[in-house]
Amino acid sequence: MSCPCDPNNTYENCCAIAHKNIKAVKTAHQLMRSRYSAFVLGHIDYLQRSHHSSKRPSKKEALEIEQWSKTVTWMKLEIAQTTHGLEEDLMGTVEFKAFYIENNKEEVLHEHSRFCQENGHWVYVDAI
Repeated sequence: MSCPCDPNNTYENCCAIAHKNIKAVKTAHQLMRSRYSAFVLGHIDYLQRSHHSSKRPSKKEALEIEQWSKTVTWMKLEIAQTTHGLEEDLMGTVEFKAFYIENNKEEVLHEHSRFCQENGHWVYVDAI
């Protein structure tokens, strides 16, 4: 199966590695890609684990996210730019566009996201 974040890669050689072991994610860019794939595949538990502990959605919010993610058809992910967020950094940002179809209309989620390292691995903090 192709990886949702990059159709030129297999899921097993790409985001499955992160989904099985979040500590394998070495950069904010990788975490962003793995989170997109988790949305596409409905891996809400991974989205929770990869969210900063101080801003992690409640169980009710996570259920709502899961339900919403199943109602849309994900099309593709485009990374516009990454600032910092390398293995040796503590923080970084990733600007991305996630394209999807909802209610028969093409939509795009354009976000500049902030990431940091927490407990030895990268996590999503918030949109800036």
